Amino acid sequence: MVENGKISSQRVIQKLDELLSRNDYSSAKAHLLYWLKEANGIGDLKNALLLNNELMGLCRKLLQKEEALSFAENALGLVNKLGIEENVGAATTYLNCATVYKAFEMADRSMPLFEKAKEIYEKNLSKDDRLGGLYNNMALALVDLKRYDEANDFYKKAISIMKKIYGKEPEQAITYLNMATAAEMQYGLEEGEKIISACVERAMELLDSCQNQADGNYAFVCEKCATVFGYYGYFAYQNELKKRYERIYEGS
Repeated sequence: MVENGKISSQRVIQKLDELLSRNDYSSAKAHLLYWLKEANGIGDLKNALLLNNELMGLCRKLLQKEEALSFAENALGLVNKLGIEENVGAATTYLNCATVYKAFEMADRSMPLFEKAKEIYEKNLSKDDRLGGLYNNMALALVDLKRYDEANDFYKKAISIMKKIYGKEPEQAITYLNMATAAEMQYGLEEGEKIISACVERAMELLDSCQNQADGNYAFVCEKCATVFGYYGYFAYQNELKKRYERIYEGS
């Protein structure tokens, strides 16, 4: 996977996707760590940055806080070393790092990175789903900081972008469930009931509308959303989503 003094990132990511599609997280992490060591050894800074980004995301998902934070700091250092602070690749790193900080209850630390990513993305990716993802994650951090009105504005911006992109119904569903959670935190379950119900039912509609997308992403979203539906009392739909993602995982 090393060609002309550089790692073949395409082949590394292809193998990573294969492992993740089977939920084989331990092998995925070992795979990334091996190639990060190789990249560092040959001075392939660009791919070292890519691998640190992938590792921080995986460790975040696995709730491995110290490792996730370490890979985030490494990635920020590589952005500076490569001199790419203002390009889209750097913005993606800022977003990934900010998401790690938010995940481990450091929302205040995440906001400056979200803002930096937002500035770059809005200049370069005004109609891209990555901007929608940024808005969604930024809103999550704002909810943690109890800045609910600002969060709701970003959720609406995220949905506006994703509505225009084919196949982004699962991501819209996640955003609507996030809006339900934000309404609960802002108003409480009783006072926020109408908003919460509207958001949850819209998420159901979106997930039902794209059942033909029987891929790993759809399975992941169903798995992620199922417990939220159960929390709000939609137990039958929680079980239906469980059947959907298990069927997809078994077939992969």
